[in-house]
Amino acid sequence: MTLTSKITGGFSEHITCQIEPEQSVFAEAGKFRWKTTNVSMETRLSTPGGKADQAAQQAKQGGSFLKAALATATEVGKRALTGQSLALQWFTPTGGSGLVSFAGDQPGQVRAIEISEGVGWRAESRALICAEGSVTYDIDWAGFNLGRRSKEGFLFEHFTGNGTVLVGGGGSLIDLNPADFGGKIQVHAGAVVAFADSVSFNVERIGALNAQLIMTAAFGGTGINQITLSGDGPVILQSTLHREFENEERNDHRAESSGIDGILGRI
Repeated sequence: MTLTSKITGGFSEHITCQIEPEQSVFAEAGKFRWKTTNVSMETRLSTPGGKADQAAQQAKQGGSFLKAALATATEVGKRALTGQSLALQWFTPTGGSGLVSFAGDQPGQVRAIEISEGVGWRAESRALICAEGSVTYDIDWAGFNLGRRSKEGFLFEHFTGNGTVLVGGGGSLIDLNPADFGGKIQVHAGAVVAFADSVSFNVERIGALNAQLIMTAAFGGTGINQITLSGDGPVILQSTLHREFENEERNDHRAESSGIDGILGRI
């Protein structure tokens, strides 16, 4: 069932979801804003559709509680590696439909993504705002080498199953398909929000190893590698970079200005 939702706001959008009695919604801790009184809120360490969730159900039917505890600890550890909240908040209505509202952790826009069987999505580790309880949620690592070269680490949130996922990003969100641009686009690592599983993620050096590449690495604010997204499928980017990239670029500009000032002072 598609989650009924309404996106409102200008400078900073937020999302209001109408949850039916047979539905539930989970969200990152800190994303909740308001709800009607008939919507209950529960905090859980397990992720929907994950091994801990399955082990917990088995434990209720006479299975091993130790297995459930170990599976939960593993999931919490994976979430800790991404810098996310260790727990998820669940919202369920009673006595009819209810309303619950969420927002991202920075000023920006929100997108609703419909997940269906065989069509999953990956999202940057801070993008999730909320998702329907029928969506399976996991952590997907792009790999040590790709993460090191991209400067981001890139531990993705991976959504599969069926249902609605709502993601947010900083500033204005941009919707693209690499297939419309020759099959591949190059992206600043701090601009990635989410992309469909049909899109491949990689990291490439932006030029030959020469003086121009050194200049770009030192003063360009992007390093010598860029993200490449290729294939045929939707991609969501943000206009405002992630905070660590913003801070890094400000420091680069300060260092560059300081160097120029020092040169001018000696003339």
